[in-house]
Amino acid sequence: MLRLILLVLGLLVPLTVQAQNGPLRIIIDEGVIEPLPFALPQFVAEGGEAEDYARRISEVIAADLTGSGLFREIPRDAFIARVTSFDSPVEYADWRAINAQALITGAVALSGDRLVVKFRLFDVYANAPLGDGLQFAASSASWRRLAHKVADQVYARITGEGGYFDSRVVFVAQSGPKNDRQKRLAVMDYDGANLRYLTDSSALVLAPRFSPEGARVIYTSYETGFPRINLLDVASVQRRALEDQPGSMSFSPRFSPDGQRVIFSLSEGGNSDLYMMDVGSGRKQRLTTAPSIETAPSFSPDGRQIVFESDRSGGQQLYIMTASGGEPRRISFGAGRYGTPVWSPRGDLIAFTKQNNGRFHIGVMRTDGSGERLLTASFLDEGPTWSPNGRVIMFTRETSGAGGAPALYSVDISGRNLRRVPVEGAASDPSWSPLLP
Repeated sequence: MLRLILLVLGLLVPLTVQAQNGPLRIIIDEGVIEPLPFALPQFVAEGGEAEDYARRISEVIAADLTGSGLFREIPRDAFIARVTSFDSPVEYADWRAINAQALITGAVALSGDRLVVKFRLFDVYANAPLGDGLQFAASSASWRRLAHKVADQVYARITGEGGYFDSRVVFVAQSGPKNDRQKRLAVMDYDGANLRYLTDSSALVLAPRFSPEGARVIYTSYETGFPRINLLDVASVQRRALEDQPGSMSFSPRFSPDGQRVIFSLSEGGNSDLYMMDVGSGRKQRLTTAPSIETAPSFSPDGRQIVFESDRSGGQQLYIMTASGGEPRRISFGAGRYGTPVWSPRGDLIAFTKQNNGRFHIGVMRTDGSGERLLTASFLDEGPTWSPNGRVIMFTRETSGAGGAPALYSVDISGRNLRRVPVEGAASDPSWSPLLP
């Protein structure tokens, strides 16, 4: 039984990878120090027309797993065994000899425009499959989604938690000089592929947020000259104003977990408060009445509580209150200013932006404010968003100077595996979708 080490909010904790005495499993409370080595022979092409798809799908699966920071791919030139058929028997000794702990085999077939991908996962040290083989099918244009689905299954079977690869990110794509940036909404796969624009650059757009089912996006638009909340259908790209109260400014919207309500900030008469709106009827409910700035609200996964930022204590801090309003309680007490809180989909942590001593950080804390941990530090890091499984945080990082530009980065909640998301051009304000259906 192999033992690894976890770093959990500053504490060293044993991590067990079960193999000979039980099913292969990474038990992760944060991030592993040594990634689990896996072997992934190129998927078998069942027909010459599927050869290119087999190669590309294998590459995406490997990239998903290694990109998580929890897995390490063994180079194929180290392989002793060869996989020439999906039904070939597994020579476990040959895979153990190169220290592979997991083996992923698969096959790809193409019939017309229908692409079929099947795979198996094996626990090399237990000499046994890890779960049943699975098959996915879709149009050939969706080959990347098929690869992400396989990677999600492998990730879930080994870690015991849901995957996050078959998901999308909506963000603000930026172009032009720093003092005159053109901004428009865009959506992409979580890894930067399949970029598509949702709006043009005729109006300033900010803070897009996915709906819980991933079919809609809510965002702030300056199309009328004042900040207004718009609702956009991702498939049709049709949009409508959701809140348009004359003499006011509305911003920082976010959906409730059931997708039926939206919470946002509304500024009127120099004061900003939190409001709740029913998406269907447009009825509004005022949640705060303090003579301070309340903004950046985010629901708990059960929809019962809201975390937000406020300067009611004299500085920018984080507060939690019930979703129906009431007296909030402060949860941030460290040095510096706190903002843009976002509740983890698992409900255990809140991610936030922190500014202290001239540096910006992305951090996490427990919902009672304890266990604060800063994951990043730079000239400007801000705006965290959670992966669907609560394992990874994506955010905006901007460089300094006249040529500075924002880019999207991701980091594991242990603070490890900091990576730049490969997006062409400047990008900011990411929002992660749920797993796609």
